[in-house]
Amino acid sequence: MTWEAFSAFTGMATISFKYWNDCVDPQDLEAMWKDPDVRAEWLNVGETMGSKVHLSRDPDGQPYLTQTEMKAVAGIIVRRHFVSQIDSDMLCAIAELESGRQTLATQYNKKSKDCMMGIMQISVKTAEWLVRDLSYQIYGLDGDSKLLYKPFVNVYLGAAYLKWLSNFEQIERSEEFMIRAYKGGTKKATHKSTSQYWKKYISVKGTLPTRKVFEVAPMPNAPSASATADSPEKGANPTKTTWDSRTSPEDMEEMWNNPSVSKEWTKSGEKRGKVRLSHDTEKRPYLSRTEQRAVAEIILAKHFSTRGVKPCVLCAIAEIVSMRFVNGVGQRTGLMGIDYPTACWLYKDLGYKGYIVKSVEDLTNPFVSMYFGAAYMAWLSEYEGRCTSHI
Repeated sequence: MTWEAFSAFTGMATISFKYWNDCVDPQDLEAMWKDPDVRAEWLNVGETMGSKVHLSRDPDGQPYLTQTEMKAVAGIIVRRHFVSQIDSDMLCAIAELESGRQTLATQYNKKSKDCMMGIMQISVKTAEWLVRDLSYQIYGLDGDSKLLYKPFVNVYLGAAYLKWLSNFEQIERSEEFMIRAYKGGTKKATHKSTSQYWKKYISVKGTLPTRKVFEVAPMPNAPSASATADSPEKGANPTKTTWDSRTSPEDMEEMWNNPSVSKEWTKSGEKRGKVRLSHDTEKRPYLSRTEQRAVAEIILAKHFSTRGVKPCVLCAIAEIVSMRFVNGVGQRTGLMGIDYPTACWLYKDLGYKGYIVKSVEDLTNPFVSMYFGAAYMAWLSEYEGRCTSHI
């Protein structure tokens, strides 16, 4: 394929980013300014808030993200949509290897007749599949593949693909499998052709700028929640530390109406409108067993009263899957470990619309995660019309 044909295929001839403002939405640019490291870097080179921010350029004139900017984009995407599921350093290392962090990097695969685009070198076919079939639609493509050159769009879909790879064929996969499959496809994840890529990835990842990473904390041992809750860290995001910021007023009223929960919260000095979530020693929010039981009972009473799902079953699943951590553990999202595509499928195709799920972050609401966990259990119990008992 000639360069002219290649450019026509990819739209390279019509794409030119001079400023960050050309390739990010206003809210994403605002999020970048709020990152302390990015803010310091931009101010140091003369950028000012309210004005257009210049993209860096390599000696060939191609726009690229600095390591600081790349770290910020990856961190923002993970916090918004893949909390506790994808390591942002993984995204940074792949971007380093695949594109050198160049926003307009493009490759054409003659064999697959597909085009790899942007920072994460996500293919057009893969991106369209993620949006169409797996409902990763926070950043829609709307049939315009050139949107993949936008950093936030590209990193979001790259992370979504890694999330899918992490549970390929319903088997929890290792980081090595994910990285090698990202490079060569799932059939080449254990092939010698991707072995060297894995080694390069490990090397690059080890040289990335240091950051505070998400760590899976040990299981909380305290039997009660708020009674042992740490006060929020100085500077911690208040939306991550209270029940009220995660759940609806109606659900909070149901919690207060539960005698066991009310007793536990009152004993620990909680006030209506500002009930603290319990946090372990690493400041990770979790539910007490009393709270978890109450959430399960409320969800079942309101939405599954005739389905036979038992609270003890849901609680046992949550204990095993998430150890009661509100954000989930490892690759599993939320209290019940229900991932976003599954929740969307239950909502859109099976009609479970007791709660709306618009993003992965919605599943860090205990009630939302418990609801879709119960919905999935209900579906499993009648799979192919064969009613089964709930153990």
